[in-house]
Amino acid sequence: MKSRALLIGFALILTTLLVSYLYWPSDKIDYNTQVKPIFNKKCIACHGGVKQKAGFSLLFREEALGNTESGRPAIIPGNPDESELIRRITETDPEERMPYKHEPLSKGEIEILTQWIKQGAEWGEHWAYLSVKDEPVPGITNQWIRNDIDNFILNKLQAEKIQPSSQADKPTLVRRVSLDLTGLPPEKSVASKFLNDTSDLAYENLVNELLASPTYGERWTSLWMDLARYADTRGYEADRSRTIWKYRDWLIKAFNDDKPYNEFLEEQMAGDLMPNPDDAKYIATAFHRNTMTNDEGGTENEEFRTAAVLDRVNTTWSALMGTTFNCVQCHSHPYDPFKHEEYYKFVAFFNNTRDEDTQAEYPVLRQYSGTDSLKLLQVKDWLTKNISPEKGNEYYTFLKTWQPTINSLLCDEFKNAALISSWHAGLRNQGSCRLQNVTLDNRNQLMVRYTSQYEGGQWSIYLDSLNGRLLKTIPISNTKNEWKILTTDLPLVSGTRNLYFKYYNPSIKSLDETGVMFEWFQFGQNFPGKGKTDFDVAYKNFNELMYSKVEATPILIENNQEQLRATHVFERGNGLVKGDEVTPEVPQIMNPMDISAPKNRLGLAMWLTDKKKSTGCPHHGEPIVGTIIWIWVSRDS
Repeated sequence: MKSRALLIGFALILTTLLVSYLYWPSDKIDYNTQVKPIFNKKCIACHGGVKQKAGFSLLFREEALGNTESGRPAIIPGNPDESELIRRITETDPEERMPYKHEPLSKGEIEILTQWIKQGAEWGEHWAYLSVKDEPVPGITNQWIRNDIDNFILNKLQAEKIQPSSQADKPTLVRRVSLDLTGLPPEKSVASKFLNDTSDLAYENLVNELLASPTYGERWTSLWMDLARYADTRGYEADRSRTIWKYRDWLIKAFNDDKPYNEFLEEQMAGDLMPNPDDAKYIATAFHRNTMTNDEGGTENEEFRTAAVLDRVNTTWSALMGTTFNCVQCHSHPYDPFKHEEYYKFVAFFNNTRDEDTQAEYPVLRQYSGTDSLKLLQVKDWLTKNISPEKGNEYYTFLKTWQPTINSLLCDEFKNAALISSWHAGLRNQGSCRLQNVTLDNRNQLMVRYTSQYEGGQWSIYLDSLNGRLLKTIPISNTKNEWKILTTDLPLVSGTRNLYFKYYNPSIKSLDETGVMFEWFQFGQNFPGKGKTDFDVAYKNFNELMYSKVEATPILIENNQEQLRATHVFERGNGLVKGDEVTPEVPQIMNPMDISAPKNRLGLAMWLTDKKKSTGCPHHGEPIVGTIIWIWVSRDS
């Protein structure tokens, strides 16, 4: 009886082991290394990105496990026999089998997908977005090793049975490092000093001397300028010149001053939004004014303004984060964990800059020199002493940037008038146009930049329609083809209104002659502090500075509250087909922004340079971070 019981028990154990072998997976299938390569090579072309045939997508787990057009999911975790995906990849009918009209999956690939579904169809996080972890340094002792990195290199070389290269001789070494750090062969004095230096610090001394050279900044600036798509022209058909060389000089100084990398990035991304920005911080933002401007007449300014915004997004990701985020403009990324709508949430960070594809490339930083510099300091000092800091800063900023203004290219409803060369509202005799949605609350002054070739012109401004209330009639003089700034008082009107402009000049006989062209309008308040000591001097200096001809560099400036733009998802990347409205957000897979950070370019710059190592993963509660690794050549590194 005991022998029989033992035999039965042994048989049961064997049966259990056999069932386990047949029906339980012997190895855990890894999504990233085994499953995803199959999807990317054989499936994503039809089931991800723009194409999601049959309503089935393999880009994200929630999409892959969701219902398809059939009303049922194609993948049922734990049940490959009931999963449509397994049925279709094992079909023999070529009209049913997937991949459709392509080579079938191999037996090994089918087995991997079957086992993966049986094990629960678990997803995997992209390796590039996992937290960086310390790796133990290989315990190798060798004279060739100089630092911990060499341990890893030598360990791999030994595994591949490769001998490391011997150290270069000193003449070769001095030439190499000089070309790398300065872009030039070493000066004779520098080379001689290194060749005659027999100390252990000879190489370190050489590197420090080259880093201290002005040519170091020039050499490494050239590399950054490529990332910043720097050019002294605007691109497109006319490719006219662009005066933006001060940004190049800012870069050279930043490298030679060994500016910390976080400051280097933050000032270029959002120097204008920092507290009390100086000229250098404004010029740094020219990094994102290296976008092209279309000077060809008849182009749609909003189209090319939008193109510039998208370029800023794509450059931020490619140059600063090493990621092809531009793929997500049209569809979710086929290889990285970014969704289509996340692209436009990121676009929202950049969509409220003041530039609008203008000929003058507004906004610009106006930099005064000579006696004008003294006048600017006097105006600033007077404003500081006589009015509130907030108001004073508005007038000072306007002198420096001519912002905020409303560009005349926003005018529409032209009658016997036109948008000339896509930028300037031009009115002929009896011509008219409309300027929409102008905030007039507490605005008692209008400044306008215009040009005219005729005396005796009159410009009339009407509220809400050409038959509406006449707000103001303004004489328009002959500027002799020069752009002038005209300042006039306005009666107080409340609310946001549409303004209609009409031009009349009896001296113009031809219907084809343009009587006046407008460039921009500024609806504001009269210069403050009237009646205070030295008001007349301050006001005189302010007006003279407004008319001064100065050096101007294209920069970034954010829209004020009255000019904010809504950001929408572009369906399949088509700007003419707008989807849901979105607000500024960073991709979900990345670290979230600090809750105290503003949702603008400054907050984005803070996020880009945040030193936090990890946060809770929104999917699994595991630490996750987007990591950017940069080699920053520094005197202190």
